[in-house]
Amino acid sequence: MRETSGRLLRLLALLQLPREWSGTELASRLGVTTRTVRRDVDRLRELGYPVRAAMGPIGGYRLGAGAELPPLLLDDDEAVAVTLSLRTSGSEAAQRALSKLSRVLPSRLRHRVAALEASTLALPVRGSSVDPAVLTAVSAAIRDASTVRFDYVDHFGGSSRRSVEPHRLVSWGRRWYVVGWDVSREDWRTFRADRLSLRTPNGPRFTHRPPPDGDLMAYLTRTMGREMWPLRCSLRVFAPASELEGRVEGEVTPIDSATCRLELASDSWDVVAFVAGMLDVAFEVETPPELAERLRVLSARYAAAT
Repeated sequence: MRETSGRLLRLLALLQLPREWSGTELASRLGVTTRTVRRDVDRLRELGYPVRAAMGPIGGYRLGAGAELPPLLLDDDEAVAVTLSLRTSGSEAAQRALSKLSRVLPSRLRHRVAALEASTLALPVRGSSVDPAVLTAVSAAIRDASTVRFDYVDHFGGSSRRSVEPHRLVSWGRRWYVVGWDVSREDWRTFRADRLSLRTPNGPRFTHRPPPDGDLMAYLTRTMGREMWPLRCSLRVFAPASELEGRVEGEVTPIDSATCRLELASDSWDVVAFVAGMLDVAFEVETPPELAERLRVLSARYAAAT
């Protein structure tokens, strides 16, 4: 009986994936016959799980949506993964969910989770966590193609009111970002979700635009690293762009065959000075003057040390 119950749980986990499974595929995954698969599918239906079966050469089984779907079941690995994710999240909502989940974990899983917790270290999360209600409201606006209006606080503490056509929610590290078309600035922008305060009601409906750069992942790879940091600078580097590409986390733009522009972002001008020095090429500061002043201070300090 225990073997059957375990097999039903594995079958249910497979059916929850967003695809259709042939009886032969399920039998191979579970190590049983197709007849046993059909019998197990009937058992799941008796328990209230709406398993749909499509006939024909490309048909198969999948779990349908149903208003009376029984409580979600997790196998051992899934339960441990969910528990650890909640434990490291740090948000109040995650801790409430973890408390509920911990009360129903079997003893064997509590031991596994406790062992992992004892042997790992979770660094504290810097900054504010995002309100789940914000993520829910923005995701609904993306689905409904509805403009969102919000007050936004930037890296430097300045505030502004924005009207944005939201395109995607992005999880980057431990933060959430909203990528969208800024209506007043007529350009794509990325906003930290924990720094915006939604205003109601939403703005007008819109038609979704093609993703920026034609490829959202490429756009995020190019821009997100800079969006995360409050300090930005531009350096004129006296070396070909090809000599810098792949050596530094910054945006390199050729000026001519022997010169390029390097744009960096950081939370410290000292870090920028270190990175620029490690390149071992001549450069000059284009912007901002604060970086130039910091380099003068460091230059005097290093000269005194020699």
